[in-house]
Amino acid sequence: MPAPASAQELLELGFRSRLLDPRAVSEFRQRHGSTALAEPPKQFADALVDDGLLTPFQASSLLAGKWRGFIINGKYRLLSRLGAGGMGSVYLCEHMFMRRRVALKVLPLKQAEDPDSLERFYLEARAVGCLDHPNIVRAHDVDHEGNVHFLVLEHIDGTNLYDLIRRHGPLSVERAANYIRQAAQGLQHAHEAGLVHRDIKPGNLLLDRAGVVKVLDMGLARFFNEPEANLSEDQEQGNVLGTADYLAPEQVNDSRVDIRADIYSLGVSFYYMLAGKSPFHKGTVAQKLIWHQVRRPKSIRTLRPDVPEGLEQVLVRMLDKDPGKRYQTPAEVDEALSPWTQAPIGPPREEEMPPPAWRSGPVSNSSASANLAPRNSHVSLGAPRVGTSSSMETVKDKGPNTPPAAKPAPAKLTPAPDAKKN
Repeated sequence: MPAPASAQELLELGFRSRLLDPRAVSEFRQRHGSTALAEPPKQFADALVDDGLLTPFQASSLLAGKWRGFIINGKYRLLSRLGAGGMGSVYLCEHMFMRRRVALKVLPLKQAEDPDSLERFYLEARAVGCLDHPNIVRAHDVDHEGNVHFLVLEHIDGTNLYDLIRRHGPLSVERAANYIRQAAQGLQHAHEAGLVHRDIKPGNLLLDRAGVVKVLDMGLARFFNEPEANLSEDQEQGNVLGTADYLAPEQVNDSRVDIRADIYSLGVSFYYMLAGKSPFHKGTVAQKLIWHQVRRPKSIRTLRPDVPEGLEQVLVRMLDKDPGKRYQTPAEVDEALSPWTQAPIGPPREEEMPPPAWRSGPVSNSSASANLAPRNSHVSLGAPRVGTSSSMETVKDKGPNTPPAAKPAPAKLTPAPDAKKN
């Protein structure tokens, strides 16, 4: 519908979308007085954001005349878009009754339109839902609204290791070893449940503000495979799934691999964390696939002389071309890294973490203060072509861009003389 021409029209859209609570709006008007509704829609929306009644994403959508699709399946309130890309999308949502923030990941349309793929997605999502480990992103729910199918995941306030190294350079030996050991512990838990990731890479290793590493998309890589630098989607025998820079040699010809392929990919991720680049970062996709099979990576100690010889040997074994000569389980990687991970490393520096998108008061009457992470909390995903259900219009539409990384400037609305101070 048309963009609101007045603050009153914006308010009506907010009520219609179920984003604005009448009681909270009443308290807002008491604080700001009757002149608030006389302000232009944009300034009025900024004031609602500043008071925590709307998120910047919600306000931008309402200012564009979009009000449908903010309440998903009657349970989740859409707060913002976390990811941007071609094959999937992630949205930050709040469970309306539990007040828990989650990441809602939408299944790409191509997968949702294939009955066999869709059935397999639900079966594997159920298996992933049984995983419970501090180093794996937890899956809380799987559901659909119309033909929009989605997975509800634990929301991680932080960044992924690909972006961290890309922006701030290689990690210290101690941090890299610690983070890889954490990922190995998560992979061991999944391995014991019979799951293989098949697309381990720094972009699928998330780091939160406490320094905890969590593996993303465990057991579901085939459904949320990214298009850039990736190979064909998995259809089991004879096809390839994965990312060329991190692909195990045996995975080049067939995606039916075991946990040792994840160990190889974890080794390449380790190399990236130490060197700031993957061992075969130059060349075409075809060249990289061949090099993973026949070429030995340049010694990490030629790039990082501070890497101990013993640790280099751990990395070399993780990267062995022959699966039988690698560590056979992630637990063996965990044990091998133990000598270099005894000292605590502390949390990441604040400048290494993405700034909160905004800090505000309660959103939709939640008692918890909003501290919402920007788009790269769950990275490598974006706006897909999803479904046609009108109730999911906001999710489907490209909509406004991701909210800014910094809190918007407060709106200049004059409080009413008798308004209570916050």
